[in-house]
Amino acid sequence: MKAFQNVTAYIDGKGLKKCSIGFSETIEKIGKVSRYAETIALPENAIVLPGFIDQHIHGAGGSDGMDGTVEDISVIAKTIASEGTTTFLVTTMTQSPENITKAMKAVKEYRAASHKEGARVAGIHLEGPFIAAAHKGAQPLEYVKEPDIAAFDGYNATSGGAIKIVTLAPEVPNAEAFIKHLTEKGIVSSIGHTGAKFADIEKAIEVGASNVTHTYNAQTALHHREIGTVGSAMLLDDLNCELIADTIHVSVPAMRLLVKNKPVDKVSLITDAMRAKGLPDGESELGGQKVFVKGGEARLADGTLAGSVLRMNRAVENMVTKVGVPFTQAVDYATINPARMLKIDKETGSIKVGKRADFTVINDKYDVILTVRDGEIIYKA
Repeated sequence: MKAFQNVTAYIDGKGLKKCSIGFSETIEKIGKVSRYAETIALPENAIVLPGFIDQHIHGAGGSDGMDGTVEDISVIAKTIASEGTTTFLVTTMTQSPENITKAMKAVKEYRAASHKEGARVAGIHLEGPFIAAAHKGAQPLEYVKEPDIAAFDGYNATSGGAIKIVTLAPEVPNAEAFIKHLTEKGIVSSIGHTGAKFADIEKAIEVGASNVTHTYNAQTALHHREIGTVGSAMLLDDLNCELIADTIHVSVPAMRLLVKNKPVDKVSLITDAMRAKGLPDGESELGGQKVFVKGGEARLADGTLAGSVLRMNRAVENMVTKVGVPFTQAVDYATINPARMLKIDKETGSIKVGKRADFTVINDKYDVILTVRDGEIIYKA
């Protein structure tokens, strides 16, 4: 058994507490742990948190999920371990059927190999192609298509049943039947890249939609005569809201407005990061489109935001220091909330006996000191 001895940790149901944690692949003991355990030394200012979970990330370290290779998924997994992420969804984008199929195959192959290095791949977030053309954001228009159950089933079969979330526009033709189909399969329907109005959102929830993709971005804004997707996201407690807390995609006042209107268990921090994360500023690529990264912003040539280069530990920091969210609540946004959305909260998302030994260890400046997945160190500063 390994152990963190006499550390400050965020314990499920008890908050921040000084204690020891004994673990192997799973958490075995919280409280006093035998001094004969293999102690992992931490500095005085260390705080042990559950491992972060990123349900919406495209790439990092120069690789993208759409590159469609095991090697590229491995690069992403290793890169994001440095920001405390222990679990993520490989996120695709609107592209040709051939390219999406290639990405599905790579995820299936990667998961079948049970890679131990880097963050765990819990599945796929299929972002597109079933979106609204007018709200495509940085996604290529030529590949946008109406919801297609047969096409989706083909992708899911190719992935080995790995698709966990599908971003879609609920107002487009065939969307209602498509959402019902996803719901029957236990897959999350996420409202995004959409021109949906309040009535569209209500119908979508009735048939099973439960998530909003990168709230505020690429969707209808709040208006006093039609509250649109953004207003619906804030009003309706059935919806979990993804949030890119980089202060670029969403302003600090907008983030404050969202958290003021959502239950504490209905916000999930995401990075929506693209391949340029972890690399110096300069030219990059997203879905065959040139992206220019400067000062923490990633944009297409026309100025459209093209994903982010946000690190999850900095997203948590921004929620606390800029938005004013209590520390443990901000941590929940990056851990147990996405775990519940992905239905993996029985195995990860909080520090509790019996759960996976997934930990993020930060210091008082939110720097990641150590990342542990299944009891093994996958990153050390």
